[in-house]
Amino acid sequence: MSYKIVTLPSYRAVGLKWEGTFAEIVPDLKNVIRQAKERADELEHKVNPGVQLGLSYHVVEDGFAHYAVYEVSEEQEIPEGMVEIWVPEWTYVMTAHPKGEDVQQTYTDLHQWLFDSEYTALREAGVDYSDPYMPIKHEYYPADQDPDDPHFEVYVPVVRK
Repeated sequence: MSYKIVTLPSYRAVGLKWEGTFAEIVPDLKNVIRQAKERADELEHKVNPGVQLGLSYHVVEDGFAHYAVYEVSEEQEIPEGMVEIWVPEWTYVMTAHPKGEDVQQTYTDLHQWLFDSEYTALREAGVDYSDPYMPIKHEYYPADQDPDDPHFEVYVPVVRK
């Protein structure tokens, strides 16, 4: 696997939010991700229509909050039942999860890379995270991905140790 340090500008995203425990992921989270994709046409001002974002924040005991969203411009109104999230400019370690590979292994390898590198995962001040190693994970899913065998890019906000 290859890892790259990138800085992305701040952006606004709109879509659906799911919050729950790891035990509730199947089928609840997959349904929210599917619904966000089905409702994507309601977002007329998508910046990159070919990419659905999965923004995970480990702020729930034994779980996390997940935003199944699309990056949008300022002109975008928030459709009923959707939420918005503003992501600040952050520096990330970026890697790709290839189709046909084990997602858990991708994250295990990324965790090891962080441990061995000069970076550590960003923790926002005043936020109590339930995952000490990767409290924030952003996944970028291409529109043509297979939910049963996904390929996507992973971005974890980082700071120097």
